[in-house]
Amino acid sequence: MVAAIVAMAGLAYLDEEREAAAALTDFAHEQTTLAQSLAGVLGAHLTTDRQEKAALEQIRATEEPDRLVLLRRPGSPNLETTDGRRVLEPQIASALDSGRRWLRLLPAQAGGLGLPARTALAGLSRADGDPAGPWGLVVVASAVRERDRERWARWRLLLSVVTASGLVLTFGGLALRNQRKELSLKHALAFADLRAKRDERLERAGRAATMGTLAVGVAHEISTPLGIIAGRAEQLSARLASDERAAGSVRIILEQTDRIHRIIRGLLGLARGDRPTAEPIEPHSLIVGAVALVEHRFAKADVKLALDVAPALPVVHGDPRLLEHAVVNLLLNACDACTSLGTVEVRAHTAHGNLQIDVIDDGPGISDANRVLEPFFSTKPRGQGTGIGLAIVQEIVASHRGSLGLEPVEPHGTKATIKLPSSQESTHA
Repeated sequence: MVAAIVAMAGLAYLDEEREAAAALTDFAHEQTTLAQSLAGVLGAHLTTDRQEKAALEQIRATEEPDRLVLLRRPGSPNLETTDGRRVLEPQIASALDSGRRWLRLLPAQAGGLGLPARTALAGLSRADGDPAGPWGLVVVASAVRERDRERWARWRLLLSVVTASGLVLTFGGLALRNQRKELSLKHALAFADLRAKRDERLERAGRAATMGTLAVGVAHEISTPLGIIAGRAEQLSARLASDERAAGSVRIILEQTDRIHRIIRGLLGLARGDRPTAEPIEPHSLIVGAVALVEHRFAKADVKLALDVAPALPVVHGDPRLLEHAVVNLLLNACDACTSLGTVEVRAHTAHGNLQIDVIDDGPGISDANRVLEPFFSTKPRGQGTGIGLAIVQEIVASHRGSLGLEPVEPHGTKATIKLPSSQESTHA
């Protein structure tokens, strides 16, 4: 009986060690994800407005007493904090140079950085956008909470073994089995709660970083020149009143600039967390309108555009301009993926009572559907893609309680799928 107790204690200890190692690995991945999000924010500021100070202020806002952000400027071997304090840590600099994604620091190293003198984990990333070269960005966080959980878990383990031993000796095997079931349930609930909180924090940080970058880019890069275009077009409208054809072209320019203004307002609303408008939308009109906006691009690229829309489709509610913009983005991506004489097909049908829109191209296809949905990731040549088109589409669809999926098709090509709940489903939700 003593041997059984010792064996049980040994197995429980190994299980705790494995769970503690998994918790540290998850914590490291969390810092890596946060570092990539902050690198995206920094890169976007440097690319659009070169507002280094604004980017550093936004990054500094993410720091906490047990988390520190370090930067390395292009061409510099030294690390520095967001407030300009130089940091000497050769191991981190070497990890940045070798392209590592995360690094474990000893308690003494963490203490030298001003963090609690406990084990710390660093997530590493690079921010492109500065003409002088990429920046290095490191998020260092103390694993004091994970280590404390490990310590208390070991104390709980010791107490559980002593209690279980007494139960085995006093009441027999039945009481021991009940105790082990209770402990297993407590561990499962604790780790499930930890994972849920971690995922929620990562999702909130990623969305804030992505949509904040989009808001800054749209507001600064589009609104001002668009206002100038609209103003010039209004001046021409008065002068060309006698030329019906020219006046019609000016009206089209004004209509399209107004459409872009509405899209900008919608995207900025998403960045603020506003709910989209809830207008009833006929899917056929939505798809035909999107196709009409991109037909000239397909004709110029010599790519065939085929349309297959079911006769009866469920009505959906949402912002028609944002949803049209999402479909247009998918169509343009499909067109860019095709070579001359390629084909893109748009299908719309009902799936389980809801609306499904498929955009299928016969291009080379994709190897990693999840990666291309990440903000600022692009497979296009430098200067031909920003890497935020599909991220915008995903955010628009998610704000309408829908989903966006990407998958390869045989023998080659890609299928992008938008699924939107029907108005009836939205009412019941």
